[in-house]
Amino acid sequence: MNVTPQAESAPVPADHPAHRPAQDHLLLSTVLALAAGGFAIGTGEFVIMGLLPEVARDLAVSIPQAGHVISAYALGVVVGAPLLAVMTAGWHRRTLLMMLMLVFGLGNLASALAPGYLSLNLLRLCAGLPHGSYFGIAALVAAALSEPHQRARAVGLVMLGLTSGTLLGVPVASALGQWLGWRAAFVFVAAVALLSVGMIRAWVPNLAPPPGASPLRELGALGRKQVWLTLGIAAIGFGGMFSVFSYVKPTLLQVAGMPLGWMPVVLSLFGVGMVGGNLIGSRLADKALMPTIGGLLIWSAAIQLLYVLTCHHPVAAALTVVLVGSAVAIGPALQIRLMDVAGDAQALAAALNHSAFNLANALGAWLGGLAIDAGLGYPSTGWVGTLLSLAGFGVFWWARQDARRAAQASGTALAG
Repeated sequence: MNVTPQAESAPVPADHPAHRPAQDHLLLSTVLALAAGGFAIGTGEFVIMGLLPEVARDLAVSIPQAGHVISAYALGVVVGAPLLAVMTAGWHRRTLLMMLMLVFGLGNLASALAPGYLSLNLLRLCAGLPHGSYFGIAALVAAALSEPHQRARAVGLVMLGLTSGTLLGVPVASALGQWLGWRAAFVFVAAVALLSVGMIRAWVPNLAPPPGASPLRELGALGRKQVWLTLGIAAIGFGGMFSVFSYVKPTLLQVAGMPLGWMPVVLSLFGVGMVGGNLIGSRLADKALMPTIGGLLIWSAAIQLLYVLTCHHPVAAALTVVLVGSAVAIGPALQIRLMDVAGDAQALAAALNHSAFNLANALGAWLGGLAIDAGLGYPSTGWVGTLLSLAGFGVFWWARQDARRAAQASGTALAG
C-alpha cells in the first residue's frame, strides 16, 4: 500500500502565539514563587516599624533609639546588595535566589533570639544582607520571561509580594508581636522565608547568567553617571515615605489619640496603598518611564505635607497613611531605569536599586528621629519627608538634563 508522504512541518518559532500559554504559565508560576520571597522580606522589613514601642520597652531604650534597628537592617541591604551581586555574578539564578532567601530566613530567626540591643542591631544588619540581591535577581528573571513592553509590570508583580507583605504579613506579624512579644514576629517571618525556598526550588527556572558574566563586568555599572543619578533619586526621594512610616505608630497613638487596637488596621491601610501604588506605578512606567518617575516624586512630597496636616485626627491620619504607602509606586520605574542605563552590568544595577531604597530607609528613619529628638514633635517627620521628596526631584531633574545633553552630544558627533 502506498502512503502519501507528509510534508515535514517547520519548527514553531519561540515567539509564535502557540507558545504564549506555556510562556504565560511559566511567568505566572515564577512570579508567584518570587513574590512569596518578597512577601517574607516585606513583612520582615516593615513589621518592626509597628513594634518600636514594644522593642524599646523590652530592651530599655527610647523609641528613637529603637528606630536604629530599622537603620541597621537598611544598612545591611546597602552593603549586601552590591557585595553579593558582584560575588555571585556567575551563579545560576534559581540557586542564587534559594541561597539568598535561606540566609534571610535564618537571619530573622536569629533576630528573634537576640539577647540585647546591640546584638539585635547586628543581627538585623545580617538579615538585610540578601535583601537587595534577592529582589535584583528576581527582577531580572521576571523581565527575562516577559514581553519587552511589559517589563515594568513583570517587575511590579514581583514587588507585589513585598507590598502584599505590608498588607497581610505585617498586620499578622504585628498582632503576633503584640500578643506573644515582638520576637514572635521574626519567627513568623523566618517560617515564611523557609517556605518560599521550597516554592522557588519547584517553580523558578534555573536560568544561566549572561555569557561572560563576571565580577569585573558587573563593577562596570559603577562607572556610569546615569546609574549613580538614578540611585540618588531612590536614596533621597524615597526617604520621605520612611521618615513618616518609621514613626507612624507613636505619632498616631500620641498625637492623634488613636486607640492601640486600631494599629493593625492602619498597617493594613498602608499595605493597601503600597499594593495599589505598585500596580498603578508599574503600568505608568511601561507607558512613560521618566515622566512617571518625576510625577511620583512630586506626588510623594504632597502626601508627606498632607500628613503634617492630618496626623492630629485619627480618621484623616489613617486615610493619609494609605496615600503614604502609594509612594512605593516609583519602585518598578526606577528598577527599569537602572536596567536601561546599566549596560551589561545588569545584576549589580538591579541589586543596587534596593540598596538605594534601603539607604532611603535608613536616611528617612534617622532624619525623622533627629527631628523628634530635637523637640520638633512627631508631626515633623512629615516635613522631613516633604523635603526629602523634593530633594529627590532635584536629582531627577539633574539626571534628565544630563541625559538630554548626552543625547545631543551623541547626535552632534554622529552628524559630524
